[in-house]
Amino acid sequence: MAYFIEPEDCIACGACEPECPEGAIHETDDGIYAIDPDKCTEDAICVDVCPVDCIHLAE
Repeated sequence: MAYFIEPEDCIACGACEPECPEGAIHETDDGIYAIDPDKCTEDAICVDVCPVDCIHLAE
């Protein structure tokens, strides 16, 4: 499993992207952020820095 960003809750602040040690987070064409599940190592650093708690572990 990997983390994912709820697109409707993301405020596109960019706080998560530089914190990901694997480079799994990127800005989409819609201006919000997404996590590449193939690169995510579930270290949860992104969860800790997200100001709106929109990053969750996929089920």
